[in-house]
This record gives sequence, C-alpha cells and structure tokens, in this order.
Amino acid sequence: MPNEEELINARKEKRTFLMQNGDPYPARVKTSYPIDKIKSEFNIDNQSIYRINGRVTAKRKMGKIAFLDVRNESGKIQIQLSKEKLNEQYEILSMIDLGDFVSASGNLFITKTEEITIAVEEINIISKALRPPPEKWHGVVDPEIRYRSRHLDLISNEHSRELAVAFSNTIFSLRNFFHKNGFIEMQTPVLQESAGGAAAKPFITHHNQLNQDLFLRISLELHLKRLMIGGFEKVFEIGKVFRNEGISYRHNPEFTLLESYQAYADYKDVANMVKELITFAAQEVAGSLTIMNEEHEINLSGNWQKLTYVEALEKFAGIKYDSINSYDDLKIQIKKLGMEIDDNLSHDAMLDEIMKKFVEPQLIQPTFIFDYPTEISPLAKKIKGNERFVERFELFILGYEFANAYSELNDPVDQKERMLEQVKKANLSEDEIELIDEDFVEALEYGMPPAGGLGLGIERLAMLFTGEHSIREIILFPAMKSKE
Repeated sequence: MPNEEELINARKEKRTFLMQNGDPYPARVKTSYPIDKIKSEFNIDNQSIYRINGRVTAKRKMGKIAFLDVRNESGKIQIQLSKEKLNEQYEILSMIDLGDFVSASGNLFITKTEEITIAVEEINIISKALRPPPEKWHGVVDPEIRYRSRHLDLISNEHSRELAVAFSNTIFSLRNFFHKNGFIEMQTPVLQESAGGAAAKPFITHHNQLNQDLFLRISLELHLKRLMIGGFEKVFEIGKVFRNEGISYRHNPEFTLLESYQAYADYKDVANMVKELITFAAQEVAGSLTIMNEEHEINLSGNWQKLTYVEALEKFAGIKYDSINSYDDLKIQIKKLGMEIDDNLSHDAMLDEIMKKFVEPQLIQPTFIFDYPTEISPLAKKIKGNERFVERFELFILGYEFANAYSELNDPVDQKERMLEQVKKANLSEDEIELIDEDFVEALEYGMPPAGGLGLGIERLAMLFTGEHSIREIILFPAMKSKE
C-alpha cells in the first residue's frame, strides 16, 4: 500500500502528462446542469444530453466499463465510462483520481440497481488534485483536523456543509427581517481610535503611516449612534467584532454581531422586536418554533419568561438584593453559596458574578432579565425613580446570553460622568473597561433622539437553530493555537 508521499508523487506525474497533452486547469468550462434537477426530471424516454461538473468521490472499474461518483453543491450522480463509447478518450480514466474535478456529458439511463446514471460521451479533467482525499471520503472525525483544515471537513462531512448553510441562512433571515421593518443597513469602521461600546479587552494594532495604535472594534455601538445623531432613525449592522479574551465552546475572539438602533423606542419595545426577530429567523432557518438542543426541547412560541434582575437573584440564588446593606453582608452570602470571588470587585460586580454562576445556567427556556444595576451598564438610561438600576435587558436561552439591549443613554453629561466613573474604578482592569471616547461624547452633545438598542450574537443563534453545542461547529475557521 503506497504511503501519502508516493500517492502525491504519482498524481504529480499525471499532472505533468496532462499538461503536456492539454490543460488540466482550464480557465473556462461549460455550465453544469444541476444534479438534483437531473434526478427530479429523469424520464427513460428523454434522450437529452446533460453536462455536469464536479468532484470525483468514488471510482469503480469493471473490465471495459467504469463508474464514477461525481458530486457538486447540487448533489451527487453516477457517471459511466465505456471503452466502446469513448474509444481512445477512455484512456483518461487512468489519469482520474479521487478528488479530481471533471466535466462530463452524456444522456441518462438507469442501471440494474435503479440508479440514475449518465452514459458519458465526453469527459475532461478540469482540476487535477495532487493530494488524496481524507480517509477515502468516510469523513474527517478528529475535531483538531476538522477545525484546522475546514476544507477537508467540508469535503467529507455533509453535516458540516449543512451547518455552514444554516449560518448563512441565519444571517440572511436577520437581514431580511430588518429590511422588512424599515431599518437601513450600515457599515462602520473595524479599525477604531477608541475601543468602546462594551466592557472587553481589545486587540491592538499599529498604523504605520499615521504612526498610531488602533483597535479592532469590540462593538458596533458608538459609530451606529453617531449615525442616529446624524439623522438616521432605524439602523442596523451585521459585522465582525474582536475581543482579546478566552476561547471556549461558547466563545471565540472573533465573532459576528448584529446591532440595531431605533429612535423613539425603549428597551421594552426592543424586547418585543427581539421575540419577533428570533421567531421569524427560527421559522426561516429551522422550519419550526420547537427546537431540540441536546436534552432540551426549546419552545420559542407562546410567552417568554420575564424577570427583573432582582427577582432572578432571589428566585435562583436566594439573594435578596435590598437586604444586603453592606459589603460584608454580601461576602457572607457569597460564602454561603460556596463561591470564591475576587475581593477587589465592586458590590454590583460581585452580584453579577453570582448571576453568571447561579442564575444564568438555569435559564433554559427563553427568558428576559430586565433592569440591571447602573454600575455595570454605563450606556443605558437610569430607571426614573430608581436610579440604582437602568433600562436594560438580556435574553437567555439554554443557560447563556443571546441578546443585550438598552434604552440608550442620550444625555451627554451623564454619559461622560459614567465613563469617568468607570475609569476611576481601580478594582477594574484597565483593558476591560470602557474608556472615554471623547469624540463620541462630543457627538452626543449635538443631540441624539431617545432610542432602543440591541446587540445579538449570530453564531449563538445559529447554534440554537441547529442544535449544536459548540460555537466551533458554526464558525468555519475558529481561532486555534498555532501548530508547534
């Protein structure tokens, strides 16, 4: 049995021969007829000539007849090469290997095993593959190989192709929803002078000509708000954001974010829109409002649970927010829960850690958590009459966050004060806080209408629709540590 190097060398020799007698990499080929359409239209009396282009995935030779399986995006079909019909061109069979792309034409017939087949009258190699396919098309199983060499995964694993299509369809359905509802799609800078709009650690790069550091954006927010200041009332963007943080089955440093802003709306209006948005996308992508995800059956129809931040803490963690009168009281509650939390965290930051560990994992069915502490929400409007909290919600499904939304802060004085307060907090890491974007504050001084804003992670939504547990199955090229 030849090893891989020997197989590659044999294919290179075939390439050399083909190059001397033609071109195994032509710039143009005749259009392929859709394979799925060929099969659906099959009629034994139809003697039309059909042409298909695609990759050879199987090869079987029986005397002077050979059968090849050819696959492209529209499906798979068997083709028959007969020495009697092809004469001298039959010799091309010896040049064809698994993985090669071919262009073949002929009429249809059905085999004794009732398989629709093309009786080839003409065939050409249109791309010679120099490496053999993975595991003879039985599929790449090792996740490390699948994620590093996604092309091999897609070649051999139908499910991976289905996930890629589902993610694309998710983006399409979200975009369609916003267009139908009068939003204008915008594009904002990926390279920014200030990394604002979220509490996250940014990636830093350097622009040589400007001789200054720039940040890869961690959010779409501040530039979209500038557009609202400029007069647009309903805007959205779907784009990549970058956060220099941990990697897990739920997190990737590069992911796709949807953000939308609507003038004269508040966070409750946005909550209603989010339910409409997700149910619309679920029908478009999954074809149902009832979705199985591992052991959970997620019901997107009917009423979604609604709790305040305070109610959720008490219901799931036994913490009564208003009864904790001191820092020491909170530390006692934390000890009772068996948690270890950094003592340098502020009061509300500690409570948020409790939320993450004891509350969020229990929110399996769609649940809105409303009214977050002001301290951890520097871009949201305070609740009138209860300024310890802001008009903000997060949506949880399957125990993790899907959406984050505010009644957007549009008071420039309050905004700057909150940003200054964030900077002053010595107990927060400087690379994870929202520093002051002076240009944004100045823009806000020109006036921004009341608005409701939304941020939604699209990969997580696609995970929900497809029943996948890991974000690495959805992101085609997830972040990986370099090979050593």
